[in-house]
Amino acid sequence: MEKLQKMISEKSVVIFSKNSCCMSHTIKTLFLDIGVNPTIYELDEINRGKEIEQALAQLGCSPTVPVVFIGGQLVGGANQVMSLHLNRSLIPMLKRAGALWL
Repeated sequence: MEKLQKMISEKSVVIFSKNSCCMSHTIKTLFLDIGVNPTIYELDEINRGKEIEQALAQLGCSPTVPVVFIGGQLVGGANQVMSLHLNRSLIPMLKRAGALWL
């Protein structure tokens, strides 16, 4: 859990993902299209990925990918991110976290 907290707090936008997950691909594409350069951890490729996935589950993340943190705060999965985007709350949140300047 301590390792997870460190990963989350080091960058303004952190995405936990899996290459095999189509929703992960959608969320990563959304952030890149907006102009954000998120830190992406592919849990199916990194060491201790299963351990990190279990820690995400303990935080209440279900499903465990994709999971997005902005400014060190849990935003949630694909549904929550898309809802924020559709109600025009995502971009102001990214600006407040210093992930987007325009």
